[in-house]
Amino acid sequence: MNCLIETLGCPKNVADSESAAGILERAGHRIVNDPSDADVILVNTCGFINDAKEESIDRIFEMAQYREQGTKLIVSGCLSQRYGEALYKSMPEVDLFMGVNEYAKLPEYLESLQKTDNKKHSPRICGCLPEYEELGKRKSLGSSYTMYLKIAEGCDNRCAYCVIPSIRGHYRSRKPEEILAEARDAAEQGCKELILVAQDVTAYGMDFEEAFRLPDLLKALCKIDEIRWIRLLYCYEDRITDDLIRVMKDNPKICRYLDIPIQHASDKVLKRMNRRSTEASIRGTIEKLRRELPDICIRTTLITGFPGEKQEDFHILKNFVEDMKFDRLGVFAYSKEENTEAAAMPSQVKESTKLRRRDQIMAMQMEISLRHNQEKIGSVQEVLVEEKDEEPGTWIGRSRFDAPDIDNSVIFTSERELKPGDLVRVLITDAFDYDLVGKETER
Repeated sequence: MNCLIETLGCPKNVADSESAAGILERAGHRIVNDPSDADVILVNTCGFINDAKEESIDRIFEMAQYREQGTKLIVSGCLSQRYGEALYKSMPEVDLFMGVNEYAKLPEYLESLQKTDNKKHSPRICGCLPEYEELGKRKSLGSSYTMYLKIAEGCDNRCAYCVIPSIRGHYRSRKPEEILAEARDAAEQGCKELILVAQDVTAYGMDFEEAFRLPDLLKALCKIDEIRWIRLLYCYEDRITDDLIRVMKDNPKICRYLDIPIQHASDKVLKRMNRRSTEASIRGTIEKLRRELPDICIRTTLITGFPGEKQEDFHILKNFVEDMKFDRLGVFAYSKEENTEAAAMPSQVKESTKLRRRDQIMAMQMEISLRHNQEKIGSVQEVLVEEKDEEPGTWIGRSRFDAPDIDNSVIFTSERELKPGDLVRVLITDAFDYDLVGKETER
């Protein structure tokens, strides 16, 4: 069968979709990119916050139109795991709902669907598996030069606003030998950049009986010659150890980039969020990182309008953002999610107040980002080429300080004919709020 996979949500979903694609290919199916060519469409959904849920539902209905040509429609991922029974009752357009840990069963499900002649199937919604299930060799669905490497599943942090533990289960680290095998396979396929992802990469290995933590994994990954960049996403501040900082300092392959979602700076709000950090601990960790790794790029995310957030709490947050001057920063207005501790809290904040506070922080960050970018004028940056621009001789790429899809781009000229995945040196000549401009240089 011809199979199309639509992926929504976070990089962890990208990794899951590529595992699903590998399973399907090994079972004799073919991965296609055009929905009109597909016998089966799999929509891998996100169900984390309201905006993500709406996007997922819209995409499901968009893909449902192809059922008129006999195409089967499968929905998987967090939305399906979280709302499977309700979706089954309200979406007759969907042939099958899967949970987040069912990809190994895809060939079996497709064989069953082939025999139904568009008859409705019962929903198959599974719980999260108690151990990490290896799914075999992945098939890249995007660029072969950048790969998201999922090192764990689930989460044990139990933040008051978050549904991930109830959707994906408790934290399960992958075995290091499986991760390294996947990384070596990616390198053989031309991967230059490995991006380590999990709900909390800094918790890696804490569930092992024998000590093997994130620093040990990073040292092993750095030995793969073909891999040039290693990037870390989603690090919890209180688990950024001296060991981890030392490994980053000693290994130039590890990008001086950390994504540390701190969520807030008011101790009162952090406590209500069930976060372990405090304003003082966050400041201390950031100061240490900048002292030990002077060129470190720190990205964070914040939540405005969490239940009980008063004006004085927001004032603390604004001052904190101005003091810390994060290199990269995103802000979400609090999303009230059912079956979370925060949803039942008193003192819910008005939607208009959440959005106004979000916009104020983002306006501050735009100015901070511009200043950071202007400081890079005259510097030479190593850039990973991603695509050719419409302008002749112009290319678009990313520096070591930018993760794909969420951070800055570098727009530069070159006299050479480049290709996606090339690493080049670029002299930065101009800067905007969120992008840099330059030209390729030999120096």
